[in-house]
Amino acid sequence: MRQAVSMVSLLGFRLQALSSALGRPLSCTQTKILGRDRVMLMESLVVGDIAELRPNQGTLSLFTNEAGGILDDLIVTNTSEGHLYVVSNAGCWNKDLVLMQEKVRELQNQGRDVGLEVVHNALLALQGPTAAQVLQAGVADDLRKLPFMTSAVMEVFGVSGCRVTRCGYTGEDGVEISVPAVGAVHLATALLENSEVKLAGLAARDSLRLEAGLCLYGNDIDEHTTPVEGSLSWTLGKRRRAVMDFPGAKIIVPQLKDKVQRRRVGLMCEGAPMRAHSAILNMEGTMIGMVTSGCPSPCLKKNVAMGYVPWEYSRPGTTLLVEVRRKQQMAVVSKMPFVPTHYYILK
Repeated sequence: MRQAVSMVSLLGFRLQALSSALGRPLSCTQTKILGRDRVMLMESLVVGDIAELRPNQGTLSLFTNEAGGILDDLIVTNTSEGHLYVVSNAGCWNKDLVLMQEKVRELQNQGRDVGLEVVHNALLALQGPTAAQVLQAGVADDLRKLPFMTSAVMEVFGVSGCRVTRCGYTGEDGVEISVPAVGAVHLATALLENSEVKLAGLAARDSLRLEAGLCLYGNDIDEHTTPVEGSLSWTLGKRRRAVMDFPGAKIIVPQLKDKVQRRRVGLMCEGAPMRAHSAILNMEGTMIGMVTSGCPSPCLKKNVAMGYVPWEYSRPGTTLLVEVRRKQQMAVVSKMPFVPTHYYILK
């Protein structure tokens, strides 16, 4: 069982650079898509049904290319302020921005009403079983009314203009807070004054997202991976599947009915930890795939990993071999998430 301690990680810029980042542009991952045709713009780039989002509701989606590959994963929120709020990976920021800017220019040349604005905010992630309790002390809004994948703009510990989104890449309850740069240090300090909150780096977040079976772009999914191969078919909007109007639809949609050649699976083993690039073999010793992410699970006291194997080896319970430190050890294909998630859902 995970400890009842919340953690705060600082996204969009280096932790050690926090104090020096005030008043300066940050390594931004946040964008506003503006105009009457904003939904049309976003749906021309991603696989999700953006039009169906209610005010202040968000969804995880995927930028795809015409070959069906994943260019990045991102969260799109339909705000009540009349724009789409987009958060994408910092490591893919440059190509994501160019992708969106080029589409904006294309649609503007067609007479469409669209625009793009970069949001120069910091992004703080407060995650864990007590995250809502910790944050509630610093906001007037009732966080019980903010379920998973919804957001609201509010004042947080005296910092106005913060967008609080009930989400995070850990499998736990929590929020990501988009905070104006000038208030980032104050807000982080206020959160850390609570003894329930501990600073956490990328290693902690990596083990949490792995236990939750969540992908890391560049490791588990990339431009050569389709959503179906990556076990991310659920990101494809029902309407979008029917009309097939997103990039790569002619490749991706048929894969929903036909067995793809390979599939992302979870793996569990004891012994030495499985790491990225470890070879996956069948029981006859023939290499059939590769581990993409792996680490010891602090909760399960076992080693967990994700990787790609041919369809016929993807059934949970299948026994395989993984080569670790030049030795072969047994691993079992396992359902994900490895550890149950605890997202806050209204009942």
